[in-house]
Amino acid sequence: MPGRDTKEGAAKDAPETTTAAPSSKKRRKGRGRRSVPAVIDAEVVERPDQEAAAPTSAPAKTADATASDTDPLAEAPVVSDEDLDALAAEVLAHRPHAAPEGTAALALRDPVSAYMAEARRYPLLTREQEYALAVKWVEEGDAEAAKALITSNLRLVVKIAYEYRNAHQSLLDLIQEGNVGLVKAVQKYDPYRNVRLSTYAAWWIRAYILKYILNNWRLVKLGTTQNQRKLFFNLRKQKAALEAAGIDPTPERIAKALDVSKEEVVEMERRMSGPDVSLDAKIRSDDEESRTRLDALADEGADPDRVVGDAEFRELLDAKLRAFGATLEGREAEIFRERLLAEDPITLQALGDRWGVSRERARQIEKRLLKRLRKYLQDELGEAVEVSLSE
Repeated sequence: MPGRDTKEGAAKDAPETTTAAPSSKKRRKGRGRRSVPAVIDAEVVERPDQEAAAPTSAPAKTADATASDTDPLAEAPVVSDEDLDALAAEVLAHRPHAAPEGTAALALRDPVSAYMAEARRYPLLTREQEYALAVKWVEEGDAEAAKALITSNLRLVVKIAYEYRNAHQSLLDLIQEGNVGLVKAVQKYDPYRNVRLSTYAAWWIRAYILKYILNNWRLVKLGTTQNQRKLFFNLRKQKAALEAAGIDPTPERIAKALDVSKEEVVEMERRMSGPDVSLDAKIRSDDEESRTRLDALADEGADPDRVVGDAEFRELLDAKLRAFGATLEGREAEIFRERLLAEDPITLQALGDRWGVSRERARQIEKRLLKRLRKYLQDELGEAVEVSLSE
């Protein structure tokens, strides 16, 4: 599965590589509407917050969320310093390479633990500090201020990425994608809206993480349509909800609940039930001389001998048609050129008008010519040409 390098040596430097300040383009107060991200066709796009209740990848509202008619971003709960510190402690407590107690073995630090230890070096900002730095970035394009805003929220990225740890094999990859969303959030952040950066950034972080999961779930890309994305994120939850209610989660019921077709539900279940298999993989992994799955597939293309034979027959047929046409004169020659061989045949009515006869008379001449042509080709090429003429 594609992903970024998660080697231990690269982990420590991760905060430095992901905290580069965004473009220093200046923004002025009240310059326009702020946007929230949405995952569309596996790309993160922006939607004005007045027109979008929530992006398709947005987190669910919590019980203590406060409603706001003017700013839907205010509905997202602000992540407190205590929440971030608790998350940091939880991640650091699950080191898979910790040395056994009572041994002299060296404790190996996994990349996520190393990243978190580095991220904890950056202090969390108070509301006043955050506002001052954001204004400095927005009004003056101060890159150091933008960097401080980013580094102070690195633990928020880990918290959100940790929620999706079971959806991807590398937590560090999810963190790195979340960092991209964090940088985007700082670029778009408006301090004059009286919303904490962590609240606004959570939307962007989550959107980029979900986009990454969607793009890397399988070797063959998923979520290329709106219904596929809806099924990808909601199929299992809908099945669990139906089962919890004592209802058999049939494809028909799931399709009705999610407003998609039954065929799309069946296809997504099939795609999510097992891994993709490469056609270049060997049928027997223990045998280097084993055939690949691609070798076992039947070739649906035309047989080479048939292709060569058809080409030779067409050349011979063209030669015979030219020879037959050379024997024609007058009206028959015109019909042969302009009706039988032309890509855009002239109408019988047009020929009749040209000759001063009725359309029926022109048809009779053509019928007589076709009869002569059929007999000529049968004499020259055999009975098989009858089919070619009738087609």
